[in-house]
This record gives sequence, structure tokens and C-alpha cells, in this order.
Amino acid sequence: MSFLKHFKFALILLLVVACQKKEQNHKDMLWYEQPATKWMEALPVGNGRLGAMVFGNTNQERIQLNEDSMWPGAADWEDFKGNPKDLEEIRRLIKNGNIQEADKLIVEKFSLKSIVRSHQTMGDLFIDFHQKKEVENYRRALNLDDALATVSYTSEGDTYSQKVFASAVDDALVIELSTTASEGLNLNLKLNRPKDNGHETVAISNPSNREISMLGMVTQFAGMKNSKPFPIDYGVQFETRLKVKNDSGSIAVENGELVLKNVNKAILYLVCNTSFYHENYKEKTLENLASIENKSFDVLFKRHQKDYQKLYNRVAFNLGGTALDSIPTDKRLKRIKAGEDDPDLAAKLFKFGRYLLIASSRENTNPANLQGIWNEHIKAPWNADYHLNINLQMNYWPAEVTNLSELHQPFFNFLDKVVERGKVTAKKQYGIQRGAVVHHTTDLWAPAFMRAEQPYWGSWIHGGGWSSQHYWEHYLYTQDADFLEQRAYPVLKSISEFYLDWLVKDPKTNYWVSSPETSPENSYFFDKENSGAVSFGSAMGHQIIAESFDNVLEASKILNIENAFVEEVRLKRARLFPGIVIGDHGRILEWNEPYDEPEKGHRHMSHLYALHPGNKIVESNAKAFEAAQKTIDYRLQHGGAGTGWSRAWMINLNARLLDAKSAQENIKKFMQISVADNLFDEHPPFQIDGNFGFTAGVAELLMQSHEPFLRILPALPENWKTGKISGLKARGNIEVDIEWKDGKLVKVGLLSKENQIKNITYNGVSVDIELPKSEKIWLNEKLSTLK
Repeated sequence: MSFLKHFKFALILLLVVACQKKEQNHKDMLWYEQPATKWMEALPVGNGRLGAMVFGNTNQERIQLNEDSMWPGAADWEDFKGNPKDLEEIRRLIKNGNIQEADKLIVEKFSLKSIVRSHQTMGDLFIDFHQKKEVENYRRALNLDDALATVSYTSEGDTYSQKVFASAVDDALVIELSTTASEGLNLNLKLNRPKDNGHETVAISNPSNREISMLGMVTQFAGMKNSKPFPIDYGVQFETRLKVKNDSGSIAVENGELVLKNVNKAILYLVCNTSFYHENYKEKTLENLASIENKSFDVLFKRHQKDYQKLYNRVAFNLGGTALDSIPTDKRLKRIKAGEDDPDLAAKLFKFGRYLLIASSRENTNPANLQGIWNEHIKAPWNADYHLNINLQMNYWPAEVTNLSELHQPFFNFLDKVVERGKVTAKKQYGIQRGAVVHHTTDLWAPAFMRAEQPYWGSWIHGGGWSSQHYWEHYLYTQDADFLEQRAYPVLKSISEFYLDWLVKDPKTNYWVSSPETSPENSYFFDKENSGAVSFGSAMGHQIIAESFDNVLEASKILNIENAFVEEVRLKRARLFPGIVIGDHGRILEWNEPYDEPEKGHRHMSHLYALHPGNKIVESNAKAFEAAQKTIDYRLQHGGAGTGWSRAWMINLNARLLDAKSAQENIKKFMQISVADNLFDEHPPFQIDGNFGFTAGVAELLMQSHEPFLRILPALPENWKTGKISGLKARGNIEVDIEWKDGKLVKVGLLSKENQIKNITYNGVSVDIELPKSEKIWLNEKLSTLK
């Protein structure tokens, strides 16, 4: 090797090592020493609507593509099944103790049973590099600070680089491929999409010698409805278009692919539009492409970075231990699974949850589904749809408290549509003329109907009730009076109206009871040998109804509304069967009666809704507080919290019970059992709700505002000895910064958007603090004002 080549190689190596050291010191980096060998190792990018999973292969790279409206069918299925007489018969069966008959009838009469109508992959971009060179210094990374996925390595003295980001501001996926090799890159680019049950789903063409067009329609030929085959041969139409700009070498078309030769740098612009968003989606795709194709990678990246960091940089979190950043993320996870401690990786997992919400839920997109937007399937697990018995709600638990309130908007836009369809369901199916009902699952087309073959899966009526809590919480955090009046109150009223007419009077107790009821996905022994699902009342049902009534009453007070509806809510709330009943065993009952259950370690903690995400079980309610702890202990003794999302919920419950020790144990178990190498949550399989639930749980451990006061460091894990967090949001529109050392508070900063007096509580000390509008107030460990 000549001196010049030696010098060139040494210089390149020095630059690579320096660059890698700089990246390794980056506090918010996930990184790996090898490409992804499977989907659950690939790294996600997203702009809220468009998403991609980056594998980082050096020979044939796969970038799996997604778009949030890729669904088969249309909003053309019926809104109801059955009629009010069927409801009367089911109630009669329950009253007479014929639970198995009631279980059977509720499904037969009301449910559309099993449905296969799934969110689907947009397809794949394959980059075939035609190389068999030996690869050194390989690094694959996702920088959470600027939402950039990178791949870098050296080979034969030359550097190779791939950068990928999904821009919300320019609505595109942008990829840069580059090398210092004098011969440049030789590669083929190919767009493709899997077949649907043997049917082609796209047509590939080359509109120019720099472009690939993938035109298609989402179908579900293996669809199902009412548990029977139901081929769906229509759906959302789309065009995905790729355009390439190269600085050297040549580019040509070959069999629908693009062939690049001797290219030192190429920029790939990928856009997609669908008929769900745009009637003229093809024209919109051309418009999008025209707006970016003359912009450089650096210009587009800076625009993306500025837009993204406006959201991401609102919260900063540091638990120390960044020395471990020199270890790849997958190896750090292995250390945790071997029993080692790594608080900094827990902090990164918290940040990853915020990153994922920014990447899968932006204003004017669809809400994050069971997999966010990242889905490689034509038929995804559970259709990658919207489950409303915790999963969709959990996706949005971090939205307010981690200062991403505007990302809640897709949830509200979607639920508005579901509630509208739920009014028809309530009327036609149950004979309830006012208000809306929403069952346990919905999808892009916003149906409110009942689905599932088994009653404990789908015969649950509180999807709307639980979701309406989010409207109220958004108001509490933002204090947005217009939102309360124009968006929240109509939904709160609609849900409460349904409940008013749904409840039946129990002649034994004179209480209003919800019937038929279920407790999500659980069953109970109604005699010594037989179990059932439907019941005369359940804890969660009554807790949600009580909360709905309380929220609409409070909203009515704020909006100065006093009418017959408000009075009716007030009267029925006063005589509603209590949702928090403590049994002789000291635990909270899951049903109105002290039934035993076949699955004592059930993954759902439905009867603790009032603890979290509700706010009725608090420390001052000592008996219920103690009973909630016993309820959790009993579940865990029998193997509960087995799934990722369930463990994440458990962390939130631990936080509300001020149980730092248990929270620390569950964080460790979550990271040992339920986190994949790319930090995605494993249900298993992948569900994104666990990621979002974990992030919300961390916030709850550090700050709580669901009571009239603001509690600081309520459940700080012992192994998080020293740390700081800034930018958390408390109800009342207060931003909160917290710093602690050796497990004790050092200082807390409070920034209120309005003049108010707030009670602050820490370690037994409670102080009323005057918070002037837009003026940051700092308190020390004794909650005295810092000058």
C-alpha cells in the first residue's frame, strides 16, 4: 500500500473513530454493532403518518415501510346487530342466574364475532448493494435527539454511510447513501409489497429514469366477519413514489428497479399519499415530491430536526450512568437480564416512549394503533387496530404528563367519529335514544359495534367511557376552555346520557346497576364448577360510570350549565352502585359479588381503574388504598402482569400506591422480560402500548398531580439515587423540573401558565405556593422558596 493510501486509510479511520466516540457519548442514542436480522431488531422512524423500520444490512438493505391509513374496506359495515328485546332477554337470564345462556346470547345477538380487517404494511424498499466486501467498524444507531437512524462502517479503507429520517414538516421519508470509495456505490433500488392471500396488491412502474411508482389498493382477501370468511376486495388506494438524486455516476431503469453505478452520494426521496386523506392522492404525491426534490439532504434534515426537537426537547431526563453508553444497547439489555443495574437505560426507555409518540401521532394523522404505525403484516396480530379496554388509552397516557399535549389530538379526532357512530349503535341495538355506546375494539373506519367470539373479549360497553376520560384530562392539563366547551363536553355528555338510560335499578339495594356487565377479558365462577363472563355489575364498569358522571358534573360547573340533564346525572350518581367494594379477604371486588375467578393472576387489573388511570383510590382513602395493594399482591402471587403492557400498567399502579420498591422490581422485570433489542415492547408479540405505559409510569414515579396537590418524588426507586428531570407537566398547566441527590430532593422548579396557588407535597412536608403567571419558582428540599 502506498504512503498516500496509508495516509488516506489512517485519516478515514481516525475520523470514523472520532465520529463514533462522539456518537457513543451522546446521551440519547440506541446503537448496535451488527445489522438487524429480524424485524424486532430493526429501528423505527416516523413522522406521525409515514413510518419505516431500518434494518441496516450492508449487502441487501431492507427498509420496511408504513402509512397509518393502510386499511382494507370502508366505513360501510352496519353500526349494530340485535335489538332492545335481546337486551331485555339477556338481563332476564342474568337475573335468573342463567349466566352461560346470557354469555351465549350476548355474543349471538349483538357481536359481529371474529373480524379480520387489518392495518397493513405499505411494503418495502430494498437496496441491493452488490458487494461482498469485508465490513469493519460497523455501527447502526438511532439518535433520539434528532430522530435520525444511521448505519456506518468501513471497508477496504473506505467509509460507507446510510442516514434515514421521516420528516413531518416535509411529509417524506428521506435517505442518504454515501461513500468515500473512489469507485462509488453500485446498487439496485426496488419497491415491493407482499401479496394478499395470493393476490397482487401493487403495480410497479418507472415514471422516469429516476423514479419508482408503487400504485395499489389495500385489500383483505382472507378477511373475516361474524367468524366466517369475508373477502374484502376494496379499500384505501395509495401511491408510493421514490425519486433519486445522485451527485456522480449513472442511474438507469431495469425491470421496474433503479440501477445506480459509481455513485458517491445519492439522496432517496420517498413519499406516499392515500385516498383516505386525499381524493386526488396521486396529484398530492406529485405535489409532495416536487416540494422536496430540489432540497439537499442537509436542508431537509435541518427542517426535520427543528420541527422534531420543538416537541422532544421539552423534557430532559438524566439518571447518570452514561459510562455504559460505550456498550451497545442489546448488550446492555443482556446485562439487565443477567441481574445488572442500568438506570440510564431505563431513562432512555422513557425517552424512547416519547420518541415513539412523536413518530406515530402527529396533528392531523390517525392515532397510534396497537403497533403505533410500524407493522410488516398484511394480517397483523389483533389487526393492529384500536382496542379500547386499555390499549389505545395507554398509548396516550404519556401525552399530557410528558408535555406532548398536541399529540393527543389524533385520539380526539378519531374518537369523535367513533362516538358519532356509537349513537346509532346505542339507538338501534339497545333502544337507548340519547347518547353513545362504544364497545371494546374499533378500527380506521370508527365503528362502535361489538365484536369477538367470546363475551369476556368483546361484550364490554365502556370503550367510550374510558376514552372520554382523556378529553377531561386534556382540559385539566391544558386549561383550554375552548376545548372543554367545544370538544370535551359534547363527548362527556353523550357518554353520560347513554349511561343514564343504560342503568337498571336493583330492587334489593335501591342502587343503580350496570347490566349486563363484563370485566375486560376475565371471567368468574358463578357456582362451584361453572364460570361465566357477563354479570350484574362490575367494579370497573361502575368506576368508569362514576368517573364519567363526576367529570360531566365538574365540566358543567365550569361552563355554568345547569339543566335537567345535569340534575339527572347528579341524582343517579348519588345512587350508583359503588365501584370500590372491599371483600372479606381485604381486596377490592372485581364484580358486585365476591366471586372467585378461574384465572387469579389475570393480566388485566380492571377493578383498580379507580387507582389508575382514575383518581378515586388515594392515600387519604386508607381502607381502599390498603385494599388496592392487597389486590395487586394477590394478582402477582398468582402470576399476574405477564404481558408487557400489563407490567407497564403495574408500574403506574405502584406509583399511585407510593410503592417505590415494587416499582423498581417491576421496571427491572419489564426490561428483562418485555423489551426487545430495539426497545420495542413485547406483548408478546409486539404491542407498542407497553412502551407508552412505561414512559407514563416513570413520570408518575417522579411527580403526581391527580389529587388536589402536586406530589414531588412520590415513589422514587432506590436505585435512581441521583437524577433530574425537566419539563414534566402537571394538571393545572404547570411545568415541573425536579433535581435530587442521594435519594433526596435538591430543588423543584414550577412554571405556571396562569396565576394560581398550588399545594406542593414532598416527604411529609406540604406547602401552599403562590405561582405567578409565566414566572418560574424554585423550591428547595424543605419546599422553601429559593432566592
